Amino acid sequence: MKHLPALVPASGPRLPDRGLPNRKSGLFFLLMLLCGLLLGSASVFAAPTPAPAEPAFAETRPVVEQATVSLDGVLLFPVRGTSAYPAKQRAADIADRIRAVAHQANVRADSLRVVETEGKSTILAGEQLLISLVDADARIEDINRRILADMYRKRIADAIVAYRADRSPDVLIRNALYSVGATLALFVLILGLNRTYRWLSGLATQRITRQMKEVAKKTMHLFDVRQLWRVLDGALKGLYRLIIFLMVYVYLNFVLELFPWTRPTARVMLDLIMDPLRALGSALLTEIPNLITLAIVFLVARYVLRLIMLFFSAVERGSIKVDSLDQEVIWPTYRILRLMVIVFALVVAYPYIPGSETDAFKGISLFMGLIFSLGSTTVIGNIVAGYTMIYRRAFKLGDRIRVGDVMGEVMDRKLLVTRLRSFKNEEIIIPNSEILNSSIVNYSAQAKTRGLILHTTVGIGYETPWRQVEAMLLLAASRTPGLLTTPEPFVMQKSLGDFCVIYEINAYCDQPDAMFQLYTALHQNILDVFNEYGVQIMTPAYEADTPEPKLVPRERWFEAPARPPASN
Repeated sequence: MKHLPALVPASGPRLPDRGLPNRKSGLFFLLMLLCGLLLGSASVFAAPTPAPAEPAFAETRPVVEQATVSLDGVLLFPVRGTSAYPAKQRAADIADRIRAVAHQANVRADSLRVVETEGKSTILAGEQLLISLVDADARIEDINRRILADMYRKRIADAIVAYRADRSPDVLIRNALYSVGATLALFVLILGLNRTYRWLSGLATQRITRQMKEVAKKTMHLFDVRQLWRVLDGALKGLYRLIIFLMVYVYLNFVLELFPWTRPTARVMLDLIMDPLRALGSALLTEIPNLITLAIVFLVARYVLRLIMLFFSAVERGSIKVDSLDQEVIWPTYRILRLMVIVFALVVAYPYIPGSETDAFKGISLFMGLIFSLGSTTVIGNIVAGYTMIYRRAFKLGDRIRVGDVMGEVMDRKLLVTRLRSFKNEEIIIPNSEILNSSIVNYSAQAKTRGLILHTTVGIGYETPWRQVEAMLLLAASRTPGLLTTPEPFVMQKSLGDFCVIYEINAYCDQPDAMFQLYTALHQNILDVFNEYGVQIMTPAYEADTPEPKLVPRERWFEAPARPPASN
């Protein structure tokens, strides 16, 4: 008898007692909503332990089609079918025969009997056949055929009693009164809910709107009061409609459950809510070990990230000394390590994500990965270039640099782009990948320590002594404010051209931000000095040599402002 519970499904509804409403419906519906997850858990833990796998050579049982015989929505027992007589058709015929007997008041429910013949057990109501059971039916339930037939007889007798009781005049009148009372209660509840909603709406209009205005003032009108009110009003309306829907749903389920003709519809309505809740509860309880693993991975990753942040904060404050970490690369290094920890945690957690083993999840992951790989090549290249430049220490914020033909001051440096401000106050945005593939000239790197050398060239004719030209260029440099006197400026003779000598004046400065102003002042002073001493900078082009040779006599080598070297 240890197999008897398998005859009646654990989730199947009970027969109603003398026509009273079923406990899973009506007034108990809200309680059932709250217990949905518990029902799911019961179905999980009540599931039988799977049998050990049979050897590969063991004989496997064929799958037998089954259907359940039901009366007024109450599940009685399952039956098997054959290819010639499908299970659904057999169950429907048995239910019709039971219903026909239930309509016959002269047939008593306790008069049902089981007639045993060779290889078959037949349940009869008088001389009317209800169901015939063979050994194949009992083999499905793994129980003796005679015991199975006796249990089916009792189930059919109880169903006939309940069928007749549900249709008795007393029960029908009482249930009709219940339905009228439920209708009046629904009307009163909806009326009260409507008034409550109007009262809450008026209260929100008077008080909450005033508070929203104060919040908008404090947040510098970052939030629009009308938008906030629409959100709140929408939430109240949604809650109002949801409560109305639940009330009407409970009412319909309760009223339909009262009458046997509408009871199947009520139970279908109940299953529409309970089946998803039961499935959700079962799935949730099944995934609890995976969810615990995900929580552990999340907590470990979170505390590892916190420890890494504390370490780099201590390095920034100087509490921890790390020679290889400069102030400029502390937080970029932290972001790289943080990304590595997050990616590692995702890789570890991926198999434990609910649904990750399904083909749909894998397909979506593959599709998203393909889109990311095709659309983010340039983005990833710029990110890698941004980090590469940080560790190359090519420049920092505030430096004046030249990238290709673009020169400006570094305003901002992000992972994707670098922003420069030109001397004309133009904002120039350069992708980091372009900077990585270009040569970078940093004017500010050595300006504070060794000084930046400003240089400009002039072309002077051969008739002017070179010593005089050098002296005039050094004089112009000394007159330019902002140029350093130490180290001293110096002059280079770049080339001996066809018509002039190219001189270059070099002077140090420690203000790369003012290099254009210094260049302008230096050029102005060069023009003034050369004009003062009557030396022409621009030598005119000519077609033939003049009668006088373009030579500088020795006595003119040290013309002012040049000075001869001190004699020993």
